[in-house]
Amino acid sequence: MELHILEHSLKVASIAKEGIQICTHGLIKLAFLSSKTRCKFFSLTETPEDYTIIVDEDGFKELPQSEYLSVAEATWLALNVVSGGGSATSSQPIGVTKIAKSVIAPLADHNISVFMLSTYQTDFILVRERDLPMVMHTLSSEFTLLRVVNGETVAANSTGVTNGFVKPKLVPRPIIHPLSSPSNMFCVTSLDPDTLPSVATLLMDVMFYSGGVKESAASGDDSGHIRFFSFSLIEGYISLVMDEQTTRRFPNNVLFTSASGELWKMVRIGGQPLGFDECGIVAQISEPLATADIPAYYISTFKFDHALVPEENIQSVIGALRTNESAGH
Repeated sequence: MELHILEHSLKVASIAKEGIQICTHGLIKLAFLSSKTRCKFFSLTETPEDYTIIVDEDGFKELPQSEYLSVAEATWLALNVVSGGGSATSSQPIGVTKIAKSVIAPLADHNISVFMLSTYQTDFILVRERDLPMVMHTLSSEFTLLRVVNGETVAANSTGVTNGFVKPKLVPRPIIHPLSSPSNMFCVTSLDPDTLPSVATLLMDVMFYSGGVKESAASGDDSGHIRFFSFSLIEGYISLVMDEQTTRRFPNNVLFTSASGELWKMVRIGGQPLGFDECGIVAQISEPLATADIPAYYISTFKFDHALVPEENIQSVIGALRTNESAGH
């Protein structure tokens, strides 16, 4: 297995709902006019609380400075697990549960904070740039480490970190944050970039105009319908996460569907904003799912985390996670 360290230097930021109009011009350019920018990594996720943006340094220049824009300190790097050769985004999706024990858990054991972005195509593990030496040291025994430079993969040089590390004792990771499961069912999908112009107006409406400030935040409401939409354009590949109702607004045959056409239910992690320094949140959720062999997409946002699991598995997932949760009390 190869672990690719992508060449993008990333910023993670939050845009307040009431300030989205100030940023709309730049965001539309990044999403729909990418040929007019040098941006290669762009993701925008709307939750009831805010918009989370993950963007490379070229893309970040398209956004105005604003009191409504909060930027996480540190530069982030994206890691991508590739089974066999091929580019990161054309490999088979393997799901966060497939990398829970080989990547997520060891990083948590070494107190390395991660920020996850699952897409239709693959899973990106974001780590702080300053943590990279420790990340490489932690994962080098399991993976062939490769850096992506100008689109080509080259062997990642060892950073000289070879001593001073004690192998951590593997300990149970009880869930310490409240869990909720909104009532919506979600689709994880994609579309051909060539068809993007034909649905650009619709997508802009979904992203910026049809939800918004008037919707009350549903955090803490286990049964409520929540506002959640994610759009990623990464190295030319588009990924979309939206609820089933939103998909019905799209013309037939525009959105890709999996052979099973499966729907996903969400587990939302956090009763209050999680912050960026706590380690092991992704591991707390993904390890029990991996043990149960349940596939999952995982999307971290500025304030909360979100796992998407197959609709038919939601009750067993909640049961397994609640068991893990009670172990923490």
